[in-house]
Amino acid sequence: MTRRLDKRAVPLLIVAFLLPVVAGTAVGLLTNNGNGFVIAIWVISGVLLGVLLAMIILGRRAERAAYGQIAGQPGAVGAVLKSSLRRGWVGNEMPVAVNPRSQDAVYRVVGRPGVVLIGEGPVTRTNRMIDEERRKVSRVLPNVPINVLHVGPDDESVELFKLNRSLGKFKRTLTKNEVLAVSNRLSSLTSSKLPIPKGVDPMKARPQRAR
Repeated sequence: MTRRLDKRAVPLLIVAFLLPVVAGTAVGLLTNNGNGFVIAIWVISGVLLGVLLAMIILGRRAERAAYGQIAGQPGAVGAVLKSSLRRGWVGNEMPVAVNPRSQDAVYRVVGRPGVVLIGEGPVTRTNRMIDEERRKVSRVLPNVPINVLHVGPDDESVELFKLNRSLGKFKRTLTKNEVLAVSNRLSSLTSSKLPIPKGVDPMKARPQRAR
């Protein structure tokens, strides 16, 4: 799947594997002093490092390819929040606001930076829903920072696979206990009950590992 959706994946994997092997072999030849065991140790170390680097790159490219399959579909942001929201963040796969006609949605997560509202869809269509949700949160939590992200087709929007990374760029202002308190407080707000489309889970789109 990764190779089909990402043409650069295979060349990157080959380079990631070969570089440590070549480097390890070169170091072994230069430092062996006639000892074949030293050369073998360096070559094996290079092979192991090459396999490790290749697996790391494969995991990241596979994740990116999986997110690319669901990008632009209604509920894609919810699928990411459900399957890969990083530790320290509290969120839900269900949107807090949905436009039933366009299927644009707004999601809400809480973390050390405060509240983050994530618009799914074009900025021009989601801005109004985000402003309404911002007013609701401000009434309940007037002193908590509210940040905004957009996931959609616009130039200023965040790509789906970069969502977690973008959340980590906000400045931290809350403690862990405050994050829990804010999340519990926000649970009193009325949220949308519309379900996200089924089958939009990037975890299910990943290839199975060979045994």
